[in-house]
Amino acid sequence: MYYETIFIVNPDISQENTEALTDDLVAKVEKVGGRIVKRENWGSRPMAYSIANRKRGNYMLLVTDGSADAIKTLEHAISLEERIIRSLTTKLTELSDKPSPLLRRAQATAKREEEAAAAAAEAAAEEAAPAAETATTEEAAPAAETDGADASV
Repeated sequence: MYYETIFIVNPDISQENTEALTDDLVAKVEKVGGRIVKRENWGSRPMAYSIANRKRGNYMLLVTDGSADAIKTLEHAISLEERIIRSLTTKLTELSDKPSPLLRRAQATAKREEEAAAAAAEAAAEEAAPAAETATTEEAAPAAETDGADASV
C-alpha cells in the first residue's frame, strides 16, 4: 500500500537541516520495514494562512510503500518533531512515476528562466559582434587612405 505524506518544516530551519530531518524520518520508516518510493523537496513556499506566526514553510513530500506500522511510525516521529509545523498523510490508490504537479511547475519555470538567460546571452553576443565589425572597418578605412596616398606619390 502506498501513502503520501506532505509536511511543512519551520522556515527558520536551514535547507541542510531540513534534509537531515527528512533523512532521519526515512531511516525510521526503513527500520520498521517500509521504503520511500519518492522524495521531493518543494522548497520554501508561502502558506495559505499563518501557522505559529509563520507565513512561509519548507515543504517536503514522501511517498511510502509499506504496512500501516511504517506509516504509524512516520506519523509518530513527525508528531514528536518540533521543527515540523504541519503534516498530512493520505492513502494512494496508484503510484505515479511522474514528478508531482508542483515539482513539474517548478521545473518548467526553471527551464523557462534558463532559456531566457540563454537568449539574453545570445542577444548580447550578437550585439557585440556588429560592434567588433564596426571597429575593424574603421581601422581598415584609414589604412586604405594611406595606401592610396602612397600610390599617388
